[in-house]
Amino acid sequence: MTAPEFADDAEGGPPQEASIERLLEAEPRLREHVERLEAHLRRGEERRRALLHIMGDMNELNKRFGQRRKAMLHILVDYEQDRRRVARQAERLDNSRRALLHILQDVHRSNERLADGRKAMIHIMGDLRETTEDVQHREQELRDKQEQLVQAGKLATLGELTTGIAHELNNPLNNIGLFVGNAIDHVELGIADRDRLLEELRHALQEVRRATAIISHLRTFGRAAPVSREPVRINGVVRRSFSLLHEQLRLREIEVHLDLCKEDPVVIGNAIQLEQVVINLLTNARDALADAPRKLIHIESAVREGMVDLLVRDTGPGIDEGLEQRIFDPFFTTKEVGAGTGLGLSIAYGIVKEHGGTISVVKGTGGEGATFLVQLPLPAEPPDAAR
Repeated sequence: MTAPEFADDAEGGPPQEASIERLLEAEPRLREHVERLEAHLRRGEERRRALLHIMGDMNELNKRFGQRRKAMLHILVDYEQDRRRVARQAERLDNSRRALLHILQDVHRSNERLADGRKAMIHIMGDLRETTEDVQHREQELRDKQEQLVQAGKLATLGELTTGIAHELNNPLNNIGLFVGNAIDHVELGIADRDRLLEELRHALQEVRRATAIISHLRTFGRAAPVSREPVRINGVVRRSFSLLHEQLRLREIEVHLDLCKEDPVVIGNAIQLEQVVINLLTNARDALADAPRKLIHIESAVREGMVDLLVRDTGPGIDEGLEQRIFDPFFTTKEVGAGTGLGLSIAYGIVKEHGGTISVVKGTGGEGATFLVQLPLPAEPPDAAR
């Protein structure tokens, strides 16, 4: 290739490609060189494309690595939270284990104390059994003594009633003598009046029955009362008790008013013991009226709210303030020395309590005398028969 040839090409204005072709034809080495350059360029282009693919792959790998790093970070965070949670659970488990050890130790000590307590309880139960047997034995002795005391009180009451009973028996005996004497006179005088004789003998027999009833009641009252309970009519108890004291009260000019309820209530109890209660209240009232200007005893019975109320009221001086409860104590008396045993009201209190009732003093104004209230429970079902 020479310089003028290049100049001609420039001036003539042939296409560059034609110039190149001429150059290539003229210079085979240049063509070879161009081919090598083109091959080199193609390889470079391929390498560039490969590099671009590699860069794309690397970018994709970087993205994946970033996502995996984020996932790893989340995993690490979750792992740390799980580790801390496990640590806390392990700590709680350790605390629970320690607490369980303490509980087991406490349970062991409690079992030991329970065993000791059981042994102590066995001893206590043994002592309690012995104490119960002793108490039952003493209660039986107390009941026996109380029955003896009640019997002694009845005998003392009978002793006080002797004078009145003697007068009470004297009347029917005198009447018997009078009626029998009349019958004898009729026979001796030869008066054959059969109807008159029979009438005199019937009157005598009636008085015999009256005296027999008084003696029978005294014998019944003097016997030791059985512990059995039966239906008892309160009005009958009052009337029988009053009949034993009637002569004594009459001789002392004491007036008695009986205001008994028409229902004639029935209680479950012992008739003789209840008669003793009424007799003790009547003798108390009798003694209280010894110096009273007006001598009156009022006895009233009534039914109120499932209870039978029995009131015994007198017109004596009454009971001093503060003695309402003490008068029921054994051997307590307001009478002069030797005038009373102090057992009457105490025995009455015990009998009423055994019958499930109460006895109390009803307070009143001064000068109204003393009023005793006896309350006895009515049975849940009406009894078949009663005395």
